[in-house]
Formats: sequence, structure tokens, C-alpha cells
Amino acid sequence: MDLLLWITISFIIIGFVIIISMKKSMESKVAFIKSNTESEGDFSKAKSVIWWIWGTVAWGIVSMFLVVRCFQNYFG
Repeated sequence: MDLLLWITISFIIIGFVIIISMKKSMESKVAFIKSNTESEGDFSKAKSVIWWIWGTVAWGIVSMFLVVRCFQNYFG
């Protein structure tokens, strides 16, 4: 098999494992932020949630690019 296919499959699987493993901690951080809306002092939890969202979006975009590139490589 081609190296591009292996990179695509491993990138998607490793990304899913990382996102699923971090999901519970991000849910608890969001619940903590929602319950403490008055206090403006703790930005570290909000910042980590925002970085997780950006990382997930970037992972999704790269995954879509790799899948399209794989199909283009094999069928195009």
C-alpha cells in the first residue's frame, strides 16, 4: 500500500483516540465555566477549552484534506 494511505489512516485513528480521551475532561471544564459565570479570574480552563476546539477543527480540516488527496491519488 501507499505511504499516503497509511499516513491518512493513522492520522485519523490517532486523532479520534486523542479527541475521545480528552472529551470528558473538556466537558467537566465547560461545566465548571458555565457554573462560575460571575468570576472572571480563571481563564486557564476557558483557554484550554478554546485550544481544544481549535485543535479539533484543525485535525478535521487536515483529515479531510488527506482523504481528498488519497482519493485523488488513487482515482484521479
